[in-house]
This record gives sequence, C-alpha cells and structure tokens, in this order.
Amino acid sequence: MNCITTHVQSLRYPLQSPNNGSLFPPDPGPKGSTAHSEQRMSKKYEAFYIVKPDFSDAEVGKIADHFKGVVESHGGSVEKAGKWDKRKLAYEIEGFKEGNYVLMNFEAPAELPAELSRLMRISDDVIRHRIYKLED
Repeated sequence: MNCITTHVQSLRYPLQSPNNGSLFPPDPGPKGSTAHSEQRMSKKYEAFYIVKPDFSDAEVGKIADHFKGVVESHGGSVEKAGKWDKRKLAYEIEGFKEGNYVLMNFEAPAELPAELSRLMRISDDVIRHRIYKLED
C-alpha cells in the first residue's frame, strides 16, 4: 500500500476512539464532582476587617455571621469568628477615627478569598479589610 491508499482508507474507515466513537474527549463532569474536589486543596486564611464604629455589638456579630455564612456556603469551614475589639484607628479612614475590629480564621478552597474580599469591598459596613494566607 502506498501513502495515498492509506490516507483514503483512513478517511473511509476512521479509527475508533476510546470514547464510543465520539471525536470529543469525555466530559469531566461538574466542578463539584469528586474528580475536581480531590484536586482542590483547602488552605488556611485569616480575615481581619474593620466595621463602622457606630454599630452595636449585636450588629457587629450579625455582620461577622454574614461573612462566616459566605465562607461556609462556598465550601469552607470557619474555625473562629467574632468581634475582637473597638479601637482607635491609627489614622482616619472614610471619616472614622474608631472602628470595630473583627477577626475570622477559616479554611477554604483557593478561590474563596477573592470572592470574600470582593464582598467586603462592596459592603458599606466594612471600612477596611485584609485577608492573609496562613503558613502550613
């Protein structure tokens, strides 16, 4: 057989793929499937944010619970979260000289801190925030 005959035969009788004749690779499934969840590693983080000083302790707790719920709804787990203290700021932020400091330690997939930071940035209650990745 020469090259032309082989090429013509391959067009007429294509090789069978291992995907039951499909030319496309198998679907890996949804992101939440076990194949993907085994690859996604949880990491430890610390979120430190300052809430407006005119909120009561109950209101600050409600805000902390909201962000705790965000972490848990995205597949993370919160080790501890709560109001740390109401303190004077080193410098004025958005016209405030004091703020309620809130600290939250959590473990979550690598994508979650960016989403949590986005939500804190657009929240009117949070005047400053930082999220740190903790060493293992």
